[in-house]
Formats: sequence, structure tokens, C-alpha cells
Amino acid sequence: MIMPRGEQLLLPASPWFIGLSLFLALVVNLLPTSNWIWMPDLLLLVLAFWGIHQPQRVGMGVAFFLGLLIDVQQTALLGQHALVYALVVFVGQNSSRRLLWFSSWKQALQMLPVFFGAHLLQVLIRLAAGGIFPGFGLAWAPVLESLLWPVAVAVLLAPQRRAPVHDNERPL
Repeated sequence: MIMPRGEQLLLPASPWFIGLSLFLALVVNLLPTSNWIWMPDLLLLVLAFWGIHQPQRVGMGVAFFLGLLIDVQQTALLGQHALVYALVVFVGQNSSRRLLWFSSWKQALQMLPVFFGAHLLQVLIRLAAGGIFPGFGLAWAPVLESLLWPVAVAVLLAPQRRAPVHDNERPL
């Protein structure tokens, strides 16, 4: 892939950093905030990020497993979050080559329908299983996730940024 002008070459992502970021997002999702329906799903956000930036390391299997953990913790319908997380990673992997050409704010705008669709699918699965409608306050969660997208890009790509070393022998 040809890099846009002004973009910095990135170091390879450390598997330990990817695992740590997923673990921290899982821990934040496990906090007792179930009565806040507008709370953004940070694990969904981090899974979407790594699904776009490192599709060979964070795939649908990892997303499905983490979704099952969230389902068990929230006593939700088993597979509800797992299906949604796997679909978001699938969409991220399929659109990664296109999304990486845009700035983080334009990526956030393009991820808004993905996040909105993920939350809509969760509500539809919950309603199909006989649950109650959580309310329209749930529409704030994908908006907050999209607003957090540039922050996630800055934080999660920070360890991969190369220090500017000027070497006259190398063209890059």
C-alpha cells in the first residue's frame, strides 16, 4: 500500500500491547455500569480498531471469545455480544484498506454506522429473545464510540510511531 504524503512509518504492533489493550478494554466493560445505557462499549471500539489495523492478529475468533465473556458477565443471551463483536471485526477487516487512507475523524464518521448497527443488532437480538426495549438513550453509545475513535487511534498507535531518525543512507 502506498502511504499518503506526510504519514509516518509505523513499527509493527507488539502482540503484548494488543493483548494488554484488549484486556484493559475488557476490564472497563466489566465495571458495574449496566444501568447506564448510554455507556460506550470500549471493548467493541478496541476490537474494531485492531480489526482494522491488525487484521492478521485480531480476528473474528478473538472477538467471538471476548463477546462470550461479556455475555457471561452481563448474563445476556449467550452469543449476543459474541455475534456482534465478530461482525464488527469482519466489517473492519473488509474495509480496512479503504479506511486507513482517511484521517481519524473521517474514519470516525465512517465507523458511526458500524457502531450504530452493532447496537441496533444487540437490541434486536434482545427483543427477539423476549427482553424489554432499553430506551432511546442507547443511541448515544455509538455516537460516543465514534467520538472516542480519534482518541483510540492516537493512544493505540502511539507505541508504533517511529522516532524521527535522519539517515542520509536510507530513502525512508
